[in-house]
Amino acid sequence: MAAALSAFIHEYKEVLEKELKELIEELQAPKVLKEAMDYSLQAGGKRIRPMLVFATLASFQKEPKIGLEAAAALEMIHTYSLIHDDLPSMDDDDLRRGQPTNHKVFGEAAAILAGDALLTYAFQVIARSNNYSSDQRVTLIEWLAKAAGPEGMVGGQMADIEGETKELTLEELEYIHKNKTGRLLAYSVMAGAMLSGADKHQLEHFRKYAFHIGLAFQIRDDILDIEGSEEKIGKRVGSDSANHKSTYPSLLTMAGAKAQLTEHADAARAALRQTNTDSALLFELIDLIVTREQ
Repeated sequence: MAAALSAFIHEYKEVLEKELKELIEELQAPKVLKEAMDYSLQAGGKRIRPMLVFATLASFQKEPKIGLEAAAALEMIHTYSLIHDDLPSMDDDDLRRGQPTNHKVFGEAAAILAGDALLTYAFQVIARSNNYSSDQRVTLIEWLAKAAGPEGMVGGQMADIEGETKELTLEELEYIHKNKTGRLLAYSVMAGAMLSGADKHQLEHFRKYAFHIGLAFQIRDDILDIEGSEEKIGKRVGSDSANHKSTYPSLLTMAGAKAQLTEHADAARAALRQTNTDSALLFELIDLIVTREQ
């Protein structure tokens, strides 16, 4: 990882994690619920989605902390989705980020409620913000709801479940990944661009950039599920095969999947060049996504 990106991530991960900790501490809620929410929020992880918010703001020479509440809300929704994905009725995973999954520590009922709480609290955090205008709050909430809901992540998750044990077409697989993973990644970039005052031309190219990095992210996930190390990934490898899921390597071969990964990375770079912004960090994030080991 380039030194500039590494320093940027280190700085803003600390800022984000302090904000997340404070947001949970201030809640007037049952102790075990707060503990379960905090457990998964503080489990670490790549924080790529919040970093995309901050890096997009930086590309416009804006103060990245402007996006802090939007980034915190986004990470809450991402974390809720992981808690629910790990449940026995979904992917039935015992490990997440190298630690026991939420339901293994707090029980299924508390894990479900912790996920529910993070989902709803995310919108509260944006709605009450004094750092965004009324129009910005409404736009952030609308975009986030669409990215996370039935037309986004939840819809993609449902299609993923329905696709288990079936051999999907490449188009069907892309639909799953575009929605299950890509929509929240796209929101990260679009939120940062909107808060920076991007014009329509810039928003369109940032949208293309986000689309391609979203698919690149998932293709890399599929590759790591076969070639990755459980120690580095922090969860079981081979779970896609065990669950009889279609993946890019299973449909295209490993070589074909890696070729697709390169194509999407190149397309993301091409779109980013068209934004006419100082996008060094966003270029480096492409490299991080396509070469990551966890």
